[in-house]
Amino acid sequence: MKVLNYMELKIPSKAQNEAFARVAVAAFVAQLDPTLDEVTEIKTAVSEAVTNSIIHAYEDKIGEIIIKGKIYENYVVEIEVIDFGKGIEDVELARQPLFTTKPDQERSGMGFTVMETFMDKLDVTSEVGKGTCVKMLKAIKKRKSEGAEN
Repeated sequence: MKVLNYMELKIPSKAQNEAFARVAVAAFVAQLDPTLDEVTEIKTAVSEAVTNSIIHAYEDKIGEIIIKGKIYENYVVEIEVIDFGKGIEDVELARQPLFTTKPDQERSGMGFTVMETFMDKLDVTSEVGKGTCVKMLKAIKKRKSEGAEN
């Protein structure tokens, strides 16, 4: 697939940056004229991925989160949320609904489930002590006229 546009955002893992990250990604995706539902789904998935990095990857310290976005020629959006925190010991277990390592903090353990529900594809790679990469893909329904510039 040919990449038509891309972006990269680097933020510290501060809770107040979660909203900024999802709005920035929504603004990037807006060039494809997505539906409100598509934008809401992407923002929610990004919010969950960034929150996971803030809460789980870095716990009580501030680290770096990188968010990469790509738009492919077939109206597919790829979003990567990368951290360099503690990593996930068992990714498959972490992806199970209601699994949480922080039950004392009222965490629902639904982050990966939400991401999988709202995006078309979710890949999670992680290495203990090195960090985690969450890659999400979503196809946007083409709404622009054929002659519209991408």
